[in-house]
Amino acid sequence: MATIADSPPRQRPAPITLTPAAQARIAHLIATAPGPVAGVRLSTPRRGCSGLAYSIDYVEAAKPGDEAIATPAGTLFVDGASLLYLIGSVMDWQEDDFAAGFTFQNPNARGSCGCGESFTV
Repeated sequence: MATIADSPPRQRPAPITLTPAAQARIAHLIATAPGPVAGVRLSTPRRGCSGLAYSIDYVEAAKPGDEAIATPAGTLFVDGASLLYLIGSVMDWQEDDFAAGFTFQNPNARGSCGCGESFTV
């Protein structure tokens, strides 16, 4: 008789989903990095009028606690301290005639500032 302990571990879903446009932009960032990089890191530093903001930075190595999300073009590291604020989010890249940037549909955000630069949970 098989038991739960005999079952293989269930694969945990990625904490965030990346659209094809976000994956392509990450590929571009990694390909044009100013030096050798392991990928890019998504974090939510405290700033802005609502408290938290999204930040994308180049990284040379993962930090302890980072969640690595493999994309076809490279690795997106999610900062461990930011993970709980981002679970279930969808990350996209949008461009138009006036602006370009990553956008987030974050089910954990309870509000954002008027300019859209920061959010609160």
